[in-house]
Amino acid sequence: MIIHDISRDSLTAPVYDGDPQPEVEQLKSIENLDEYNLSCVKITTHCGTHIDAPLHFCEDGSSVDMLRLNTFYGKCTVITVEGILTGEDMERLLPYCKRRILFRGNGKTFLSHSAAIVLAESRVILVGTDAGSIAPPFDEAKPHRELARAGITVIENLNLSAIKDGEYDLCAFPIKLAGLEAAPCRAILFEMEKGLN
Repeated sequence: MIIHDISRDSLTAPVYDGDPQPEVEQLKSIENLDEYNLSCVKITTHCGTHIDAPLHFCEDGSSVDMLRLNTFYGKCTVITVEGILTGEDMERLLPYCKRRILFRGNGKTFLSHSAAIVLAESRVILVGTDAGSIAPPFDEAKPHRELARAGITVIENLNLSAIKDGEYDLCAFPIKLAGLEAAPCRAILFEMEKGLN
């Protein structure tokens, strides 16, 4: 089995426009004759690879700690496609996809409102992208809200540069942050080596 780390680092990945940069403060340091190292990290919940919970765009949506854990583990499909996907695009792609879909597009793949509507009416439970957001910059709210109302979880800012299209097993559990709208995660793909059982 081959294990692919598809996460971006929470401290060094580019932040969303307008968000604060991560900060690290060294509270204790062995180098400074302390007995141990201790760091304090200040980041937004959307730094690096992260999970968006429905609460991100819906006032009455579930927070990240309330999401079903089986959403984050199971079969997924990686698809290479760039641009703003429409509802028609999704109708064409869905027959070839598992219930978890990761869009590989060099940071340039987004879901339009119509694509989100089609997904909301499907059996999909999770969508992910290697872009900083699943929605295009000029229409962030509508696609996010449509997915949230349908209970579809979103993973953003994945690193899919070394991943080929196909079927994998995804493992991407969010950090448990009670009551919050998002959380960083460590996203992993498991690939069965061909010819091995």
